[in-house]
Amino acid sequence: MDYAFDFALVVETFPILMRGFVVTLELWLPSLAIGLAAGLVLALARLSRSRLLRGGSLVYIELFRDTPVLIQLIWFYYAFPILIGVQLSPFTAALLGLALNSSAYGAEIFRGGIQSIARGQWEGAKALGMRRADVLRRIILPQVFKLMLPAFTNRAVEVAKMSSLASVLSVHELMYQGRLLSSTYYRPFEILTTVAVVYFVLIYPATFLSMTLERRMAGKG
Repeated sequence: MDYAFDFALVVETFPILMRGFVVTLELWLPSLAIGLAAGLVLALARLSRSRLLRGGSLVYIELFRDTPVLIQLIWFYYAFPILIGVQLSPFTAALLGLALNSSAYGAEIFRGGIQSIARGQWEGAKALGMRRADVLRRIILPQVFKLMLPAFTNRAVEVAKMSSLASVLSVHELMYQGRLLSSTYYRPFEILTTVAVVYFVLIYPATFLSMTLERRMAGKG
C-alpha cells in the first residue's frame, strides 16, 4: 500500500471540524427536545376518546415512521416550500424533518409507557375526584418518564446519528465539514476517521447510559 498517512492535517483542520460539531449539537438537541415534546402530545391524541384525534395522530405517526428520514429532510427542503410559499434554509428544513420524525417515535414511547401503568392507578385517582389532566401530570407521567428513560436515551442516540443526514442539504454540520475537507485535501482516511471518532465520543456516553439504565431496570424487575 503506497498511501502515506498524514494525521498532521487533522490537527490543522480540527477547528473546522469543531465548528461542524457545534452545528451538529445545534441540530441534535433542539430536534430531540421538540420531538419528545410533540411526541407527548401525539401520544395523548392516540389515547384520546376522540376518533378524529386517534385517527389523525395514527396517520401522522405511521407516515413519519414508515418513510426514510433522508426523504423527509429532502422533502422539507425542496417540496414543502412549494406548499407554504417560503423557502426554508437548509438548517431549518433539517431541524424540522428531524424533529417531526423524532416526534413520531417519541409518541410511541410515551404511549407504551402510559399504557404500561396499571389501570387501578387511574381508577383510584378518579375515585379521589382528580381530573384526567391532573392524574396525568401528578401520577402517570412521572412514572412514565422514569420507566421510559432507556427508550428516551436510545432515541437521543438515533437522532444524533440521523443529524449527519443534514449534510445532504449542505448544512455545515460535522459530516458536511468532514466530506468537504476530505475532498479538498484528498485525505479521506484521516479526515473521515477523525469524524467517526468525534461522533463516537458524542454518542457513546448516551449509549452507555442507556445500557446502564436498562440493567438497573431489569435488576429492579
